Amino acid sequence: SIFRLCNNSTQLSDCIILTMADSVKKIIKNATTVSDRKMYPATNQAHFCWHKYNEFVLCLKKNDGDEDHCQPARQLAASICPEEWTDMWDDQRADGIFLGVQENPVKEGH
Repeated sequence: SIFRLCNNSTQLSDCIILTMADSVKKIIKNATTVSDRKMYPATNQAHFCWHKYNEFVLCLKKNDGDEDHCQPARQLAASICPEEWTDMWDDQRADGIFLGVQENPVKEGH
C-alpha cells in the first residue's frame, strides 16, 4: 500500500509518499513500551498487596509479635494496600479468622 501525507495541499509535489514498510518503520521507531517499574499504576495491585501484608504477618511471627521490628514491612504493605483492607485484615487476625499467614497457628485437637 502507498500512503500520501499532504499538509492541506492538493499539489502532489507537496505530499510525502510512504510505502507500508516506511510507515511501519516510522511507527516502530516512535513506539515506546510500558515502564518496567514493578509498581506500574495500571497493574492490578491486589496480589502484591496481599503478599506484602502476609510478609508483615510473617515478620511478626518470626519476631515474637514485635511490631516495632516489623514496622518497615507494615509500611510497605500500607503503601500498596487500601487502608480498608489492612484494617479488615488486622481485625480478622485479632479475631483469629485471617486466611493468610497465621501468627499463632491453631493446634489440632484444641
